[in-house]
Amino acid sequence: MRRYGLSDGQWERIKDFLPGREGHVGGTAADNCLFVEAVLYRYRAGIPWRDLPVRFGYWKNVHRRLRRWCESGVTERIFRHPAADHDNEYMMIDSTIVRAHQHSAGARKKGGADQAIGRSRGGLTTKIHAIVDAAGKAVALFLTPGQRADITEAEPLLDEADPAAFIADKAYDADPLIEKLEERQITPVIPSKKNRICPRKIRFSIYKKRNIIERFFARLRQFRGIATRCDRMKSTFLAVVQLVAAILGLN
Repeated sequence: MRRYGLSDGQWERIKDFLPGREGHVGGTAADNCLFVEAVLYRYRAGIPWRDLPVRFGYWKNVHRRLRRWCESGVTERIFRHPAADHDNEYMMIDSTIVRAHQHSAGARKKGGADQAIGRSRGGLTTKIHAIVDAAGKAVALFLTPGQRADITEAEPLLDEADPAAFIADKAYDADPLIEKLEERQITPVIPSKKNRICPRKIRFSIYKKRNIIERFFARLRQFRGIATRCDRMKSTFLAVVQLVAAILGLN
C-alpha cells in the first residue's frame, strides 16, 4: 500500500457506495480510488489544493468533485456504512478543538449559514463533536464554533446512538441529559460536578474506557488538514472529517 493510500480491504468496503462506479446508472467516474486517495493525501499532508501532486490530476477538478460529493451526501453515506456496524455495549462522547487557518475565513453566508468558525482563547477555532463506540469507531459527528459548550450537542448526537452505557466527562453532567439517558434506559457513566448536591455513583471500571475517544481524536488529528482547518465551508470540512473517520473505522 502506498503512503496515504487505501488498502485493498478498505477500498472493497467503500467502493459500492461511490457514484460513477462500474454498472451504476450514469457516467462512469475516472478512477474513484485515485480521487479518494487524492483527498486523503491533501488532508494528511496539510498542503494547499494547488500543491496536490500531478499524479492525482488537476487540483481544481479534484476539489470540484469533492464539493459535488459533499453536496450530494456521498461522504455521509460512506461514513454511515461502517458506523452502522457499531458496538452497543457502551459509547462515549467528547469534543476536540482545531485551529482555523486565516484562509478558512471569508466564506459567503448564504441565508445566514453558520460555517462553524468561532473565536475562543486560541483565536479562530472549530470544535469537532463525536460519539465513538467501544471499538473506537465514530458513530456520530458534528461541527460547531470553537466557543460552543460541549453539552449543547450531546442530545442531538445521542439520537443517532443506542448504547447500553454512555460515557462522558464532567462537562456533560447536566440534569436534562441524565434524565434523557435514564428515559431511554441508558446507564449514564458521567462523573458529578463538584457543585452537585447529591453526587451520583458511577462505575469507574467503565469510565476509564473513555481514553478510547481520546485515541480516536489523536488519530484524526494526524491529518494535518483536519488539525488545522483551511476549508471555508463547514459542509466541506465535515465531509472530510466523515470520510477520514470512516477510513479509520475500516482499519
